[in-house]
Order: sequence, then C-alpha cells, then structure tokens
Amino acid sequence: MRVISGERKGTRLKAVPGTATRPTTDKVKESLFNIIGPYFSGGKALDLYAGSGGLGIEALSRGCDEAVFVDRQPKAVQTIQENLRATHYEKKANVYRQDAKAVLEQLRAQKEQFKLIFMDPPYHAEEHENFLRLIDEADMLIDVGVIVCEHGSDVTLPERIGRLERIKEQRYSEVITISFYEYASIEE
Repeated sequence: MRVISGERKGTRLKAVPGTATRPTTDKVKESLFNIIGPYFSGGKALDLYAGSGGLGIEALSRGCDEAVFVDRQPKAVQTIQENLRATHYEKKANVYRQDAKAVLEQLRAQKEQFKLIFMDPPYHAEEHENFLRLIDEADMLIDVGVIVCEHGSDVTLPERIGRLERIKEQRYSEVITISFYEYASIEE
C-alpha cells in the first residue's frame, strides 16, 4: 500500500496487522480518486472505518486541508497514527478510537461538514443506508461534496436517500463495489 498521488506520492503505508481489516487496494483507490477528483483545493475528509487510514491520507495528499479518521480497533488506530507520522500529516488529522455511529453523532452535534466522506464498513456489517440518512439529516456534506461507499457486490444501495443521490456505481470485482453519492441537483 502506498500514497498514489499528490504531495506524498509514493510514500509507503502500513497495513493493519491481522485479518480484521481489508485495505482498499491501490488500484481501486486510484480509480475512485479519478472519479471524485482527482485533486482538491481544500476541504475536510471523513474516513469512517478507516483501517490503515489510506483513503483519508490520500485525500490529504491530493489537497484536502484536514481529515478525520474513525476506527474502533486499537490496532487500526495505532496504524493510522503511524501512517500519519510517515506522511507528516499528524497536525492535519483527528483520529477517533470509537464506534463510527457515535462519532457521526458527535460530528453532527458540532455541525461539522465534509467535502469527502469515505464509508468502508466490514462487508458483514452493512450500515451504509443508516449512515447516509444520518449524514443527510445532519447536513454533514457540503453542497459540492461526495460520499464514497465501499460495499459488497451482493449489496445494492438505494438510488436516493433523502437529498442524497447515487451518481455512480462502480463494480471492481465479485466482492467489491463502490457507490458514489452527492446531493441531488433538483429536489423531487
């Protein structure tokens, strides 16, 4: 695993030890950033179920100002912190060792908004719809923001949840599909 592009291009990232997480491959990461970016002029990223932190770090390398990383596993949080040190992004990051829903509720109370939100829960714990609804209700995505949902290919997410509309769905394998959401341009 490495940073694909931007100011930290080529920096190697550590994977979380064990089999509890499955990092997004470099190939998939490069493809999804080509769809949503590929570069950004500021903004905040939220990396839920961050694992090694690869998606949030990639967003920082490509121009985001800040990133919030969320994972409840101690080994994942330690790996995120090591990867932030390796990329020199410690001061641009907040790392939460908590349940993703609890952090979303905290961010909602603080009226936080994000340009990019990455959701990559374990495939056996498909929580995308509930989180998309909560993000929409809390107005956590800026108007030109994008939500990236990595999920099992056997799962079909709704085309619309509240004001959020699926703008693209990209299947990468028999196992991995990524759905992209943004605010619909016209309310129905």
